Amino acid sequence: MREAIINFPEQFDYEPVIENEDALKKAKRFAVVGMGGSGLAGDLLRGYNSRLDVIVHKNYGLPVLADGILEKSLIVLSSYSGDTEEVLGAYQAAKEKRLATAAISLGGKLLEQAKADGIPYIQLPDTGIEPRLALGFSFRALAKIIGEKNALKESGKLAGLLKPEDFEEKGKKLAEKIKGFTPLVYSSEKNQAAAYNWKIRFNETARIPAFCNVFPELNHNELAGFDFQESTKELSRNFYFIFLKDSGDHPRIAKRMEVMEAILRDKKMPVENINLEGKNFLHKIFSSITLADWTSYYLAQEYGLAGNSEFIVEKFKKLILD
Repeated sequence: MREAIINFPEQFDYEPVIENEDALKKAKRFAVVGMGGSGLAGDLLRGYNSRLDVIVHKNYGLPVLADGILEKSLIVLSSYSGDTEEVLGAYQAAKEKRLATAAISLGGKLLEQAKADGIPYIQLPDTGIEPRLALGFSFRALAKIIGEKNALKESGKLAGLLKPEDFEEKGKKLAEKIKGFTPLVYSSEKNQAAAYNWKIRFNETARIPAFCNVFPELNHNELAGFDFQESTKELSRNFYFIFLKDSGDHPRIAKRMEVMEAILRDKKMPVENINLEGKNFLHKIFSSITLADWTSYYLAQEYGLAGNSEFIVEKFKKLILD
């Protein structure tokens, strides 16, 4: 796990190759089907370029859209293992509808079917790491498939810009603070992919409950849950709030974060501010995700856990096959 974090910038040197590229449909609309770590790249790409017409579908089947839209779209099936049942089901549904498809995977049944059917695909490098830790590979592969050249160019620079060792001590100290609490990670809507990545890393690496939400929506509902009275205050005792702050956020978002932090601190609830810093959007986001990796890694150690274990997820997958 530690080696994967240290070596993460090397993933941005990866040059994805599209096999069967002649069959790749040139499209302006995209539907990315991916679960867990395999769907994260689509979330980040939407954050990088809000003008991209990209839907990230994290469910069975295909996205429910108005007639004719799917027919004009490229369906990108993304499964790190190649054996994710939701993605394989979406592949078959797209095949039956004769929709344009492409695949991104390490191997498994998805790649077998892609090769057999002659559809475009990118085979990811097999480095033995888990899907969430292979986000650099997945991001560059998806950018290549949909033709987002600027994202490829900018992400390639992260191989030299991103310095994981710069975030290790900060992550270790944050883990010490969070121990014993349930993290709630909040960001602007623009940076929700970063907040969601923090949540996933707490869940999968540290194996603890964690949740995320976005401003300003959370101020209209979730905030009310912390207006506790004597009979409900125990319910909120173990939350630890993490605010992902970005100088590029709307000024009113910054104000909302400031006011909410003051309210929470007045109620003696712990709040940590994480400033998203970097030369551009991707540098900011992947730096934040690297900090999340270190924090969850050291949090797993604080709890005496094997940080790369996903026993309960694997057990669940086996049980639903019965």
